[in-house]
This record gives sequence, C-alpha cells and structure tokens, in this order.
Amino acid sequence: MRHGHGLRKLNRTTSHRLAMFRNMANALLTHEEITTTLPKAKELRRVVEPMITMGKAPSLANRRLAFDRLRDRGIVGKLFDELGPRYAKRNGGYLRILKFGVRKGDNAPMALVTLMDRPELQADEKKPVEEKKAA
Repeated sequence: MRHGHGLRKLNRTTSHRLAMFRNMANALLTHEEITTTLPKAKELRRVVEPMITMGKAPSLANRRLAFDRLRDRGIVGKLFDELGPRYAKRNGGYLRILKFGVRKGDNAPMALVTLMDRPELQADEKKPVEEKKAA
C-alpha cells in the first residue's frame, strides 16, 4: 500500500523527474506563466511554492539552497530581488492552476500555471517603448 506517499512519479526515473521539475520551475519563474499537463502542474506547485517562500527571507544560506535546487544564478537573483518582496505579505498560494482543455495528440488534460499578483507590464511596456523610439 502507498499510504503517506504523495509524490506523483509521472512514469519517469528519479533523475529525469528532478531535472524536469527544475526546468519547469526555471521556466515558470522566468516567464511567470507556463502551460503543461495537469498532473505535472499539481506537482510543480510542490516545488515552486517553497522556493518563493524561501525567497521571502533573503539570506546567504537561502540563496545557496535556492541555487542548489534551481542551478541558475539569474533566476535565483529574480527570486530574491523581485518575487520575494512581491509576495512578502502573502502567506502561500503563490500559483494559480487553471484547467486549459485537452492536448490534441493524446487528449491529456492541460493546465495553465501562473504566478499570482503579476504586475500588468504589457500595457505599460508598450508606451515607454514607443516614447523611446519617437525621441
């Protein structure tokens, strides 16, 4: 019986699963929105939410631990400089998982994973870019 074993294996070896979640976490923290299958999205929440909680307490030990798990210096900087202060007053629930239909090839349930409280930069970025080109 599998009592108390909540980890989804996702039909992968341990090393492949760890590498996949590292890559997905890096992509999510970089772009703040990704599309993946629903079971992967639900497991990704168990990886990314503790990382953001770690980013709320900036210390050298936490930075080293985050780098050990993410292996990307730029993402670690973003985690502690931007995301940690953004979620300082939030007590968890940093991700939103929305069901996104099914994948055409194999009918797998898809999900859209986004970070909560994202700043609306798309409308604001267009205006400064146009002003810079005109000047």
